[in-house]
Amino acid sequence: MARLRWRGLHALGIDRPSTWSWLMWTGIVSLSLNIFWISWVMVHRQPATVFTAWEKLHDLALVDADALRDTHPLQGPGNVIATSFFTDEFATAIATLGHSLDRVNTTARRLMLYIPEQVSPRGLCLASATGFQPHPVDRIAPPDDGRGVYRHFIDQYTKLRLWELEEVGARGVVYLDADTLVTRNFDELFALPYAFAATPDVYTNRKGFVVQFNAGVLFLRPRAALFRDIVKTIATAKYWRHEAEQALLNTFYAKDVVRLPYAYNANLAIKARSPRMWEGIKHDIRIIHYTMVKPFTRDNKNYALVPMSELEANARRRGKSEFGGIFAEEMETWAQAWKETYTTYEEKLENCMLLSNKPGYQSL
Repeated sequence: MARLRWRGLHALGIDRPSTWSWLMWTGIVSLSLNIFWISWVMVHRQPATVFTAWEKLHDLALVDADALRDTHPLQGPGNVIATSFFTDEFATAIATLGHSLDRVNTTARRLMLYIPEQVSPRGLCLASATGFQPHPVDRIAPPDDGRGVYRHFIDQYTKLRLWELEEVGARGVVYLDADTLVTRNFDELFALPYAFAATPDVYTNRKGFVVQFNAGVLFLRPRAALFRDIVKTIATAKYWRHEAEQALLNTFYAKDVVRLPYAYNANLAIKARSPRMWEGIKHDIRIIHYTMVKPFTRDNKNYALVPMSELEANARRRGKSEFGGIFAEEMETWAQAWKETYTTYEEKLENCMLLSNKPGYQSL
């Protein structure tokens, strides 16, 4: 059989001894070169990491040079506490947040980013009643018409306009989501010489405590040029779209974020995940973040506006009836804060209720 095979090759003009030897050595040399090339690449190339893609998005310094030169970082109008107001359902929450800032005697000025066409005169009046200065901004639409974005986060890309606050004199910004409550002064954050800082996120599922940060509380040094760089990446960067701006910022800043202690963003998920840990940090908490249950909404599905007269009872009801009552103490804290807010600003708040509740407001 072998003799017949080689006769066939000979008929094709292939000489058995010389051709076979040539083919064999060619294969050996080719294999050797491939092995050498693969080995060289594996030894000399930069190893791929989870940060590889993020490195290509920007060229930022972790430390802000201007902040390092500031000899009085806790003084002056350049320190700003900001929040966002994109729907009337969060008006009383922001009013309560504003009063909680009064209670801790913060020295920073306050700004509230709002989308004029999406909030009513009544809502804007309520939200700004306790000290937040309204700051109108244009909405930043989500990529792909919002496909894949969780519906409650559909407007959250507009938060990126925080980086534009340099244009109104801000040199350091602490951003607080509307569903937060301040329990202790945190002005020390304005002394941070860093460009960006946030607290690690927490999940109640198997993810648990993660290195990715939660965007409900942020510290940042605003730069208009940086804002433009971030916006350019909205549609092109690789991130989980359902978490909107939080996922984008985690991608953009991944290795360039200073992680703050949990006391600066006491996410209720911490208590759900580890009650002992919550107990350990409870007396150091500066900001409570009502992520899992919101005291100012009837439930987590529909953010329906709760009348002011029912807010206190609503917070207590949800605290006792949901998640086995583990958040009853934190919900009571919010209920008391709202009670103080209403007592202090009753006349102003009730006058707000006389205004139109139709969305579409230009300015105060």
